[in-house]
Amino acid sequence: MPDPLPSWNESRSKDAIVDFVRRARGDGSGPGLAMADRVAVFDNDGTLWCEKPMPIQLDFFLRRLVEMAEADPDLRERQPWKAARERDYGWFSKVMDEHYAGDDTNVATVAAGVLAAYGGISVETFAAKAEEFLRAARHPTLDRGYLECAYAPMVELLAYLADNGFSNYIVSGGGRDFMRPITDEVYAVPSERVIGSSTALTYKPDEHGGTIMRVAAADYLDDGPEKPVRIWSRTGRRPVLAGGNSNGDVPMLEYTQHGDKPFLRLLVLHDDADREFEYTSGAEQALDRASAAGWTVVSMRNDWAKVF
Repeated sequence: MPDPLPSWNESRSKDAIVDFVRRARGDGSGPGLAMADRVAVFDNDGTLWCEKPMPIQLDFFLRRLVEMAEADPDLRERQPWKAARERDYGWFSKVMDEHYAGDDTNVATVAAGVLAAYGGISVETFAAKAEEFLRAARHPTLDRGYLECAYAPMVELLAYLADNGFSNYIVSGGGRDFMRPITDEVYAVPSERVIGSSTALTYKPDEHGGTIMRVAAADYLDDGPEKPVRIWSRTGRRPVLAGGNSNGDVPMLEYTQHGDKPFLRLLVLHDDADREFEYTSGAEQALDRASAAGWTVVSMRNDWAKVF
């Protein structure tokens, strides 16, 4: 039988995955999992695709903020337009580090700019702009298109799970409507299984059946404790497998615990500076919890034969 995970090195991480799927099928001593219970959830940025030197969606919004600042001089000394126009990516990185440390003071500033960037347009127009960007833009340091920045081992894992009756969901702090145009193609995860942060929406009636419009206001940020809430709201179930890479994924990983069913929690560790990036910033709490609770830590350097 061909190896369903050829991009994974033979390791404890791969063994944990294969053993979990075996138990889920009922190949061991237990009864296995009913198909309806085979729910797997994955963070996106840093778990399924690259998030450095900045999240891909942030690049999308920064380009729009620069356009807005060029058109309106009053924005040029206001954040986040100032940092976007000056390409001060360190400022944005600092904001993310503050967020993962529990300080969201400047996150609200960034959010205000992000919400203003694409407010007042239809969801179809936004989806078209997001897809156009994702198909055309390239990663600034890896010399590959953004759609080629998905991690090959994780794409294989998604396929392996699907082949064994699992329903895979993306549960991301990133924007739900930004990801939806490409998740089926890149991950074989249909748009209705994408859970993510959302701007407020409103229905505008017209003679063509009406339009859903984006409003320059937040609906919810799908991060931290909001992730389990949104998983339950969408699926009505506690997942049996979760994959993440940061402090914001800890509640989702904690939620993937059962007393009477097999379950698996994966934490992706970015420790491969040669093939991707090496960092633990924003994942310190997750790594501590993984060590204490026995989660499976996936080392990019040691567990993956290839990254992309």
